[in-house]
Parts: sequence; structure tokens; C-alpha cells
Amino acid sequence: MFASAVAVLRARIPSTMRNVSTHSGKGISAVLQKNPDDIVITFAKRTAMGKNRKGQFKDVPVDEMMQALLKATFEKTKLDPAKLDDICVGTCHPPSPMYSSRAAALASGIPHDVPISTVNRLCSSGLMAIRNIAHAIQSGEISMGMAIGVENMTLNPRPTPVIAESVDEIPRAHDCIQPMGWTSEMVAQTYQVSRQKQDEYALISHTRATKAMATGIFSEEIIPVEIRGTVISVDDTIRPGVTMEMLSGLKPVFQEWGDAATTAGNASGIGDGAALCILTTRERAEKENMEILGKWVGSAVVGVEPRYMGIGPIAAIPKVLTQVGLTKDDIDIYEINEAFASQFAYCVEELGISMDKINPNGGAIAVTHPLGMTGVRQVVTGLTELRRRDKRLLCTSMCVGSGMGAAGIFVNEARPFCQAKL
Repeated sequence: MFASAVAVLRARIPSTMRNVSTHSGKGISAVLQKNPDDIVITFAKRTAMGKNRKGQFKDVPVDEMMQALLKATFEKTKLDPAKLDDICVGTCHPPSPMYSSRAAALASGIPHDVPISTVNRLCSSGLMAIRNIAHAIQSGEISMGMAIGVENMTLNPRPTPVIAESVDEIPRAHDCIQPMGWTSEMVAQTYQVSRQKQDEYALISHTRATKAMATGIFSEEIIPVEIRGTVISVDDTIRPGVTMEMLSGLKPVFQEWGDAATTAGNASGIGDGAALCILTTRERAEKENMEILGKWVGSAVVGVEPRYMGIGPIAAIPKVLTQVGLTKDDIDIYEINEAFASQFAYCVEELGISMDKINPNGGAIAVTHPLGMTGVRQVVTGLTELRRRDKRLLCTSMCVGSGMGAAGIFVNEARPFCQAKL
């Protein structure tokens, strides 16, 4: 499946077409090469995450969350916010996201002449924010920007899409607005992903995340934020002690659809949180003595059959690898979003990637999936893990509501934590 997808993509992408990447060269040597015009990441952190309805962000709107994250970022980095040329916020469901994002920026001390925009491509919104800032730097329009991903799904759950009757009568159009749980069951039924297999993959996520939390791994990627006099610095979404027996005993959530195999234990959590990255050129980072954590290499977005929304990574990952001239084996760590164990299991097995490389500290099934945050959170988590392991290449990917997929390639350039402390 993976090999055939790559062959199709190579046939579709003309050799004369410029890559959507930091540099025009292809292959691992070109990807690892350091050039003055590279788009690099100089800061990448996330807030702790909060569980739906009962968590630590349950009554904190996205503007207040962003304000706290921005203040903590400027305090930590000592960056003059006036140096930012642009900001892009990935978020999906808050009302008037442009106004709330602009207000949060101004309230955090960012000057009024620093512009801001928002982007909504559902589960990939955070990655799209990074992509938009990277493209703006690449084009020469700006030289430093910030990408933010944020969502409070407690306060702003998914609204029910409403479309015209004449549109809804087209089957694919009808399918693309259906609840995500329905797409999970369609993938499980069509591609024969059993309940047992879904629970087995879910258990891996829960077990890894529990270990990561217990050993303090997540503390390396979390920046504490102060909200209403309380410092928030630890995820409250992870459920220690999950067993296969517990997972197999849970009742299906969507009993009216498919084989009814999706449960609260093998689907991503609904949660709240925010994450950000600061991007600039290598030349400017070096000139201003900014620590370079990593490099943005390229990204890809694809469309898939809406009914099987969850298979997006199967198309997106080969596409981005082809664009930059890498193979799946070149990648050291994959962060693939676990929207549902049904689609995640199918993607992993169709792509033929070892679980040893995927979500080493668990994924959204265990840690939760605030829609706008996830695309940035995966980059923060992946680069931090590469730094810990002293490895180089990261691929992030996710399925996207309505029938799409997205993926990105990043290079770790940070010194291992043990060396950085010397």
C-alpha cells in the first residue's frame, strides 16, 4: 500500500515543480543540510492539557489560555514581541476566533502593529498555522513569526454542521459533515479492524503515556502557565492503570453505527490546551543568538473519501516524504494522531511502520486531542523526544475531519538535554 501510494505520487508531481519545503534539494543529505534561508524553530512548548468538562481548563476560554501561554513564552525566551512580523493561530470551534486571538495577543503585551490571523483546517489547524508562518518566511514577506494551536472543547464543542438540502443530497457532501464517530465505525467495518485490535492499540497509548507522565518526560515539553492565580503545569487527562480487561469491558459509544466498536477507551479524548512555536530564518536566529531547536522541512495536505476520513495519513505521509525525497525508514519518530484506534491501527499497518517509531510517549487516545492544538503539540512532543534520543527526523501526521489528511517533516537540531545542561 505504501509503495503504491509513493509511485502514484511520484507520477503526479512534476520534477520541475518547486518543493513546498525549506530548500529545493531532495534527499536526506539535502534535508539535513544547513542553509541561511532555512526556516528554523527557536522555541516550541505547550501548556498542560485539561480533560473535558471536569479538567483544569474547563472554564478558561481560548483567549485567556493564549494570553497566559504568550506571557509565559515571553518571560521564558526574553523575546521582544515587537520583533514578531506575524502570528497565525490554528483553532476550530471558538466563536469569533479572529477577534479573540487578536485580543489575546494585545493583552499579552504584543504591540498593536504585529498582525495576526487564524486558520481552521480542523484537526490539522495547528500544523497549518506552522505551515502558514513557514511559507510567509519562505516567500520573504516576513522573517520571524509565531504559530499557535489552541482549543477549548469543553466550552466550544464541535457544532453541528448545517448545509443546504441541495448540497446534502450529494452522497459525498452528506458524508463529509457526519459525526467523527460515524467515520470511525465506517473505517472499522470497511477495513475489518476488530474491537480487540482497537483496544490493543489503545492500550499501547495509555501505557506509554502513563510511563511518560510518571517519569517526568512531559515536563520537558510543557511550559507552566498562570491562570487566575493558579499555576498549571501537569496534564490531568492521562488515566494511569488502564488494562486490557478494562478496555474490553467498555460499552460502545456509537451503538447505532457499523459494528459499534468505538469506546471512550479507544478513541481520542476531548480536551483543552494550547501550544506554540516561534519560527525564523537560520540566518536571523544565528545573528540574534537564538537557540535553534529544529528545522521545518515541508508539509503536505491531501483529500480522501469523507466516509473514511481517518485514513488520511495513509495518503499524506507518502506525499510529504516524496516531496522532500525521504523514505519512511529515514524517519526516526512519527507522531501520528490517534483520533480513533480504528483508523490509527489501520493507518499504522497499511503504512508498514513499526510502532517502535510511532508515538513513543502515547498519543491522543491517552493524552487527549484539542483540535486546534494537536498539530503544534505533535511538533513540540516530537522534537522534544528527538532531542532526548539524540535523533534527527520527525514526521507528524493526522486525519482531518470532512475527509482530508496532513503531514509535516521536521529536523531536530537541539543538543541532547544532558549536553545542554553542561
